[in-house]
Amino acid sequence: MTATMQTSTIDIWADEILANPHEAFTELREQAPVVYLKHSDVWALTRYAEIREALGSWEDFSSTRVAFNPQMNEVLTGTTLASDPPLHTQLRATLSENLTPRALRDLKVTIDEKADRIVADAVSRGTFDAVTDLAQELPLQIVLDLIGVQGEVRDKILGWGAAAFNLLGPMNERAQQSFPLAGELFEWTHGMEGDKLAEGSIGRAIFDAGARGDIPPELCGHIIHQYLAAGMDTTIGAIANAIRLFGENPDQFAKVKEDPTLIPAAFNEVLRMEAAMHAQGRGTTRDVTVGDTVIPEGSQVAVLFYAGNRDPRHYDNPDAFLVERNPVDHLTFGYGVHGCAGQGLAKLEAHAVIEAFCRRVDSFEIGEPTVTLNNTSRSLGSLPVTSLVAA
Repeated sequence: MTATMQTSTIDIWADEILANPHEAFTELREQAPVVYLKHSDVWALTRYAEIREALGSWEDFSSTRVAFNPQMNEVLTGTTLASDPPLHTQLRATLSENLTPRALRDLKVTIDEKADRIVADAVSRGTFDAVTDLAQELPLQIVLDLIGVQGEVRDKILGWGAAAFNLLGPMNERAQQSFPLAGELFEWTHGMEGDKLAEGSIGRAIFDAGARGDIPPELCGHIIHQYLAAGMDTTIGAIANAIRLFGENPDQFAKVKEDPTLIPAAFNEVLRMEAAMHAQGRGTTRDVTVGDTVIPEGSQVAVLFYAGNRDPRHYDNPDAFLVERNPVDHLTFGYGVHGCAGQGLAKLEAHAVIEAFCRRVDSFEIGEPTVTLNNTSRSLGSLPVTSLVAA
């Protein structure tokens, strides 16, 4: 530690900060590019440039400490999420094989058709909840079908995913209460047999790769676990936030409605404004200098995506939602070898919902949203859509 070390007593996992991180994260970002959080014994990276550099430096900032508690880091050992090259490279190839642009091309028609039906049904009601009636529907259907999940398990997935995200944070009360549900997901994915998944699905293909020896067979369940835990919650949150931001900024909604080619740029802006995860863990493998501060070897690091995405050193007027900004370099999907493997699918789903919504709605208003408190993911619990005028 050096004389220039900046410290803070802020607890980034406190309820009031999880509900609204803006003030606290702005304070940390303006204090220094790296701040030691006394409450959690964590070093927080707060600014865009330093976060991007750390995400690209897996040799110094290891993903073997992606969670903020030792129990989960041990459970995740050897998975794509919590490994570094060369093992990560091998596992990532299997994970992303069915998520390449070429692989997703044929899926686009199905996604567009389902998105249009879901939006049409919600709009026909006049008032609806943008979370439960809209944002949850498409990712839930698409991801479970892709993996090949069948039967009553489908009804449990959302609860399982939220619990798994809670366990990536510190072992606070919220995480402890999530153990039973997260344990159900772990037990199901690690005890499953590949032939229980639908034939032709990604899930079945992963188990086939294990049988061929392309990946260690014992890791097939780990990969399925990651698909289910991370493949829906973040996309659901992003779609809901897109509707919220359009509702709060009707002039920006009008721009996208008038020019649908802005949809990809608008979604990038949604992801910049509201990162899917407010923080993710890393561990230093040596003494690492960030700015004027040395983070000691073996330290737990928190990458503050929300803070970095709103850094005025990188984005002009960062707290404004501007659909023409097109921040393709936002941090929400990560960067480097651990960049989100499922981002192509997330974009297809979100673009399809936004396109259908803009086509079927002339104007709308939103009520007061509620926030679901989670140690890792940032998502809305509800978002009433009112005073809707259909196109």
